[in-house]
Amino acid sequence: MNLPKAKFELEFSHGSSYGDEERAAILEVLNASAPSCGPMVKAFEEAFADYCGTRYGLAVTSATAGLDLAMIGAGIGPGDEVITTPISWISTANAITSLGAKAVFADVDSGTLNLDPASVASRISPRTKAILPVHLYGQCCAMDELNEVARAHNLLIVEDAAHAAGAEYKGRKAGSLGDAGVFSFHQQKNMVTLGEGGMITTDDQGYYERMLSHRSLCCLTYDPKGKYLAIDESVLPMGKRYWYLDFDGIGSNFRMTDMQAAVGLVQLRRLHEFNRRRAEIAVQYTEGIGNIPGLQVLRHDPECTHSFHVFAVLVKPEFPLSKEEFMWELYTKYSIKVWSHYMPIHLTTAYRRLGHAEGECPVAEQLFHEYVSLPIHPRMTDEAVDYVLASIHALARTGASA
Repeated sequence: MNLPKAKFELEFSHGSSYGDEERAAILEVLNASAPSCGPMVKAFEEAFADYCGTRYGLAVTSATAGLDLAMIGAGIGPGDEVITTPISWISTANAITSLGAKAVFADVDSGTLNLDPASVASRISPRTKAILPVHLYGQCCAMDELNEVARAHNLLIVEDAAHAAGAEYKGRKAGSLGDAGVFSFHQQKNMVTLGEGGMITTDDQGYYERMLSHRSLCCLTYDPKGKYLAIDESVLPMGKRYWYLDFDGIGSNFRMTDMQAAVGLVQLRRLHEFNRRRAEIAVQYTEGIGNIPGLQVLRHDPECTHSFHVFAVLVKPEFPLSKEEFMWELYTKYSIKVWSHYMPIHLTTAYRRLGHAEGECPVAEQLFHEYVSLPIHPRMTDEAVDYVLASIHALARTGASA
C-alpha cells in the first residue's frame, strides 16, 4: 500500500535546522578548498570540549565510529565483557561485539528506560572491563550510582551521549560524567553536521591519544596539525626527513571534514535555542497527555536537564488501543509518523545468534510493547503540536477506526 506523507513534518526523519550562518560557514570552507580534518575541525573539537567541560574533543564521522574508537581506546578485546543497555540503537552493542568482546545487557528502570544501576551491579563478572550507559532520549542516567559501581570494581565508564548534546546531570554536562562520552550529529539529532558526524570527549590524555591515533590509521608524523600523533623526536630525530611518517597500529579513517565542523560550530552556538524549543514542546505534550487514561509520560529526573531528543509515551493496557494499533492509526488516519525507539538489541536476530534470548531483561522486554516516540524537533510549530495532541485525544475517545 502507499503510506501517507506526514503532515506538518510530524515524523522522525530530520531534527536539523539550518540557516544563513550555516550557509556562510559552508561558503567560507569552500573558499578554503574544503579540506579534510583541517583548522575548522580543530576549532570545533576545542569548542565542543569546552562546552562539555572536558580537556579533549575528537571529531569523527559518526557516533558509531566514536563508540568503536572509545572501545578501542579502552582496550576492549576478546574475552572482555562490557555491560550496556538493551534499549538503544544497535551501534552501542556492536562497538563491543565487533572487537570480539561480549555485550552483557543489564535491565532498565521502568520509569525512565535508562540503565538500572542495580541491574548493572548484578551483571558484573571477573571479565567485566567497562560500563556503556546510554543517556536514552536525552535524559542522563543515574551517573552517581553507576560511577560508584564502576569505582568499586575498577571499571571504565563510556557515556553513549548520542541523544544528549546539552543534557546535564546535577549541573554537569553529558560527556563529562565518565571516562569518555560519545555524541551524534546525525540529521535527527539535537545539533547536526550535514547529515552525519560525531564527537568523543574525555579528560584523559592517554585515552584521547589512543583514539586520535586509531581515527587516522595509527599514523605518526613530524607535522601532526591535530590530525595525527607526533613522532617522538627524542627517539627518532627528524633531521631533514620532514616528510617521513610511520604507522604503529591497524587503524581506520574516521575523520570529520572541515565543512561539517564549520557547520557544527554554528550549530553548537544554536544548541541552547534548539533544546529550549524541544523542552517547550515536551511541556506541551506532558500537559496535553497527562489526563489521558492509559498513556503515561516517562519520568523526568528533576536533577537532570533533559535534551528531549526523543519524547516517548507508554501505551498501557488500559488504553483502548495497543501500541501497534496506536502507531498505525496515528500514521494512516492522521498522517503522524510516530516511531519506536528501539528494538531491544538482545532480541534482534544478530544477537539471538550470539546466544541472547528473551528473559534477560524482563523490564525492557515488557516496555518494548508500550513505548512510542512522538515527533519532536525545533521546527515544529504550536499548530503541529496541537494537531498531535488533538489526534491522540480523538483516538483515546474512539479507539481504532472501523
